[in-house]
Amino acid sequence: MLAAKRSLFVWSSSAQRQAVQPLPAMALAKLSKVLISDSLDPCCREILQAGGLQVLEKPNLSKEELLTQVKDCDVLIVRSATKVTTDVIRAAERLQVIGRAGTGVDNVDVEAATRKGILVMNTPAGNSLSAAELTCGMIMSLARQIPQAAASMKEGKWDRKKFMGMELQGKTLGILGLGRIGREVATRMQSFGMKTIGYDPIILPEESATFGVQQLPLEQIWPLCDFITVHTPLLPSTTGLLNDSTFAKCRQGVQVVNCARGGIVDEGALLRALQSGQCAGAALDVFTQEPPRDRDLVNHPNVICCPHLGASTQEAQSRCGKEIALQIVDVAKGKALVGMVNGQALSSAFAPQTKPWITLAKALGLLLRTMAKQVNGSIQVSTLGEPLQNAGNYLTPAVVTGLLAGAAQKDVNLVNGLLLAQEAGLKVALLGSPCRAVGSVQGSTPVLQELNGATFKQLVPLAGTLLIYRAKASNPSTLSAVIELLGKAGVQLQSYQSSSAVGGEEWSVVGLSSALQNLSELKQLVKEAFQLTV
Repeated sequence: MLAAKRSLFVWSSSAQRQAVQPLPAMALAKLSKVLISDSLDPCCREILQAGGLQVLEKPNLSKEELLTQVKDCDVLIVRSATKVTTDVIRAAERLQVIGRAGTGVDNVDVEAATRKGILVMNTPAGNSLSAAELTCGMIMSLARQIPQAAASMKEGKWDRKKFMGMELQGKTLGILGLGRIGREVATRMQSFGMKTIGYDPIILPEESATFGVQQLPLEQIWPLCDFITVHTPLLPSTTGLLNDSTFAKCRQGVQVVNCARGGIVDEGALLRALQSGQCAGAALDVFTQEPPRDRDLVNHPNVICCPHLGASTQEAQSRCGKEIALQIVDVAKGKALVGMVNGQALSSAFAPQTKPWITLAKALGLLLRTMAKQVNGSIQVSTLGEPLQNAGNYLTPAVVTGLLAGAAQKDVNLVNGLLLAQEAGLKVALLGSPCRAVGSVQGSTPVLQELNGATFKQLVPLAGTLLIYRAKASNPSTLSAVIELLGKAGVQLQSYQSSSAVGGEEWSVVGLSSALQNLSELKQLVKEAFQLTV
């Protein structure tokens, strides 16, 4: 009777295969003190204290006060008001976890946190319903001018003719971003008889069809909509998504809602569209600068605005506060890891069956470093046995933490190991392959997680025809050029995902309706490009 064999091998050109006895593995050092720097539901503090953590609540801190208070804290919990900048992260000598009680993390410098080995977590589902309901209320308020009519009544007027509205029945709602909030908005507005169309580079059209949204390319969406609502994160590719050019393509009298992030709608372009009548009304819960100093939009008679109230319900605050507190208590006790924004390798460090292998990988990396005296060149990682066939996503960072331990870099862990290795010029790859790809399976769909060290922000479904290219990071003009090339070729863009930046470059994966016949024009714009059909 043969027993299943599982082995991990790591070597460089100057080292033989080595093995060590497993040692206790720790994903994070002990968490003891938590700073809550924004107002949160009391349940957050209560859960943390019940979990054995010391809690310091200090909302409304100035930047200087925050820099002082965060110095000796292991965990920082914020909402959207606190800006966790590079300066804050640098000042936080003991910080190991940043918890965002909410969805968006654009107020957190995730790259700086990752570099320092700090885990960033969020609660993506906590405020979805509240944000969706506010969006629906905004749409109804635009259609019937409810806030303006109420203000007129308070001024002692009775002006019925001035506030002629429209029915939502039969109108078309364009939803840009079909994640949790977008789909909740869709199902609710469908009950008013609205037709819902949308766009999302990640959600497959077949999936959006299950909740009643027909996906179309952006160029087809603009002229069809009576109302447009945005529900995307604020990224270089979504900044100014609605601008002078796109407003010009919209149906005259379109109405716009932004309860997502300030900057997705170009505020100058929106004001110009309102002044020309191209846009009949706008409802804004978020602004590029909060509170907004430029009051032209706020004071426009056809604009409804709120002071960022998307998550400001008792239920959402309680839910977000409870979820982030439970997540942090679980991390402190080594039970589970939920809501990761970075440091995906850490999730495996909490699983009993993988802890020994992570300990082994760290030990092998440390052994190689000791033998080689310095960290350079190429390190290859290989596994033997089916149970470890897909273990590279946590074993490789674990090897790197051992390799870099005691080097010039400080606090090397599973969060920042790969980043620091790349900066040190250390190449870590799977045996026998100059290229490295990490994948997994979701349900029955294979997905791509990582390509040559670059992690995709959203998992990439490996299905259909895919165009993959490598280009300069955070350069929206590249995607615009790709979309233009696809348009000229009569090929539709069906999905889009991009990776994190590595060496100032990022990978992009574009789902196509059919393959491009020639990539020569595209290759002049990017570093590397190829297609495949799965």
